Amino acid sequence: VLSNVEEITELYRELSQHPGLSAACLGPAVTTQYGGKYCSLYTEWSQRDLARAENVKFCRQYLIFHDGASVVYSGPAGTCSEIKDELLSRESPSGVLKAVLRKVPSKEKEKEKQFLEVWDQNRKVKSIDLTALDKHGSVYDDDQFGCLAWSHSETHLLYVAEKKCPKAESFFQSKAPELGASDEDAGRPGKDDAPLKGEQFVYREDWGEALSTRSMPVLCALDIEGSSVSVLEGIPEHLSPGQAFWSPDDTGVVFVGWWHEPFRLGLRHCTNRRSALFYVDLTGGRCELLSEDTRAVWSPRLSPDRCRIVYLENDALGPHQQCSRLRMYDWYTKHTSTVLEAVPRQAWGAFPGIYCGALPGLCWAADSRRLVLDTAQRSQQDVFVVDTVTGATTSLTADAPQGSWSVLTIDRDILVARFSTPSCPPTLKVAILPGSGWETQAQWVCLQDAPPVPGISWGIRTLQPPPEQEHPQYSECPGGPGWAPPPPPSPDTPHPASAGGLDFDAILLRPSEGSAAQKHPLVVMPHGGPHSVFTAGWMLYPAALCRMGFAVLLVNYRGSLGFGQDSVASLPGNVGTQDVRDVQLCVERVLQEESLDTGRVALVGGSHGGFLACHLLGQFPDTYHACVVRNPVVNIASMVAATDIPDWCLTETGLPYAPNTLPDPAQWTEMLCKSPMHYVDRVRVPVLLMLGEDDRRVPPKQGLEYYRALKARGVPTRLLWYPGNNHALAGVEAEADGFMNMVLWLLQHLRC
Repeated sequence: VLSNVEEITELYRELSQHPGLSAACLGPAVTTQYGGKYCSLYTEWSQRDLARAENVKFCRQYLIFHDGASVVYSGPAGTCSEIKDELLSRESPSGVLKAVLRKVPSKEKEKEKQFLEVWDQNRKVKSIDLTALDKHGSVYDDDQFGCLAWSHSETHLLYVAEKKCPKAESFFQSKAPELGASDEDAGRPGKDDAPLKGEQFVYREDWGEALSTRSMPVLCALDIEGSSVSVLEGIPEHLSPGQAFWSPDDTGVVFVGWWHEPFRLGLRHCTNRRSALFYVDLTGGRCELLSEDTRAVWSPRLSPDRCRIVYLENDALGPHQQCSRLRMYDWYTKHTSTVLEAVPRQAWGAFPGIYCGALPGLCWAADSRRLVLDTAQRSQQDVFVVDTVTGATTSLTADAPQGSWSVLTIDRDILVARFSTPSCPPTLKVAILPGSGWETQAQWVCLQDAPPVPGISWGIRTLQPPPEQEHPQYSECPGGPGWAPPPPPSPDTPHPASAGGLDFDAILLRPSEGSAAQKHPLVVMPHGGPHSVFTAGWMLYPAALCRMGFAVLLVNYRGSLGFGQDSVASLPGNVGTQDVRDVQLCVERVLQEESLDTGRVALVGGSHGGFLACHLLGQFPDTYHACVVRNPVVNIASMVAATDIPDWCLTETGLPYAPNTLPDPAQWTEMLCKSPMHYVDRVRVPVLLMLGEDDRRVPPKQGLEYYRALKARGVPTRLLWYPGNNHALAGVEAEADGFMNMVLWLLQHLRC
């Protein structure tokens, strides 16, 4: 195992430079004088810059020549260049104009300003200082509420911003009337803007983790010709609007509205918050409900012929992420249909169900009938085309290499995707979507390759819990005698004979270099959530650990996404037992079947993965020899009153949640008994804790509680505290420092 600090630093520096692919946009179609067709492809990438301790964004252009059925030639056009201070950008429907929201440092050393710019082919035609207009607060650039939408006529832009807060002042503010004169000169009314007294310290609820500056979103429209901004009226007071776009005839706006009464709960990664699809008519200010109002909906997408809107739907409350329904609203008949239902049980070769945070921004085929999306399929991620009329689904990546595929965009049936594996950083792929019925013949062409990282071999294995650990409700197979278990994804994957209950997967990364006699230490990583999934894509920490000489086991225990809704539903009420036993079973099986060092096994996990790591330390103290946890849940009972997602604490414990819920003593006990804290007396292994100071999801008090309990029991422990970081600990500096401290802790305590 690599143990020289300089060499490890250099390895991390090298691997962290692989860029991620974040967005793609196809330019207008061009026909050459010889009849050939081509278009430009604009792509955005992000990369860690360790010297500047920040993520930098850059863009690169490509050309795609095609004959309507296949890509004839494709390649890069020029080199890449860094994108500075762009918060949002969006091409107009014709591709002739581009809108950009930009942050600009202000000269007066106060906070930065925001400008909305409009560019044509070769110049900036508008630059509007939104901060000076003072119609609203900051514009939202997040992917939860934020949008930048062109009207079909290309005369207006729609976006979401924070509602303007009235100015407030102290009751004892001394008057300085002459200071107001410059405001009058600037054409601002002085009297209406009089500051309110007693409002200085009023608490404003926000939308929680990673959305702490989001409280009262408003929809805003920019008239490009007149350079004027208006805040749209007619949106009900009890809703927070977002994800908006212009209605088919530009007479109004379609948006998702989230209920914020009686109070806001965390929204990030929570596709179970009560919300609905609405239309607000700008001529009469009437607001109309377009979907059911008791569910959770998001990601509305208008078809190219402007007749249909598809969107994703979950039940409100319950697990934060689940198998979603795909619904479609017909703008003219006002009829809503279900295109795809939730899938109870994943069967290989059949559509696995929809598990995604959002549909691609552009997802419709040119026929306005089919759409493309990506979704987890067990431990892979694949691209599917869906016929919205028949509900038929076809995989576009079934014959492509196994790994993690994501749709970036589709326009005029040119499909752009990202592909990666645990040993191959993200690559850019393009294909022409074949006509209906011929989809399986899609041919992927690589536009930007990334050479595989040497020294990493990986595989997916499937595990079946022993009969005594089966979930009683889900122990029978759903399809009766004819239902077949999924075949192994690759020939070397062991597969259980039983097709009865729920099974689960793990991805094992192994160093492929070195002598066969070497027994590698094992790092076990369960994912967070708990309703998320490791797909077989590029991940920096596992790849770097593997290059150092560790085997890495990524466990998709029952309750993970991609295995059917039954698997998701099996975990609430069984956290701390079912998920813990799944990970332990997987570790024991891998140690039996692979040539690994049973005396050097460590746990690494964040959030619910940290919850599992701390549980395993207490429940199976003899298996593990070191542990590193990031923002772990250690005591559900003490977390419920401090987190932005109190509903999670009750739901995962198996208790009903309502906003006015007050747990009784038996329920508090239940939450504590399902927590790692319950087993802290049995922990003997050294534990390194990493906590984000600004974490609203699992507040750092959780980690501190564990740290103190371990210190009081004489267990070796160390705590790293990262200011300016929230739950993800994704700041470039915190991520890099966390990696180095993690590996040094493992090297020290596994005696590598």
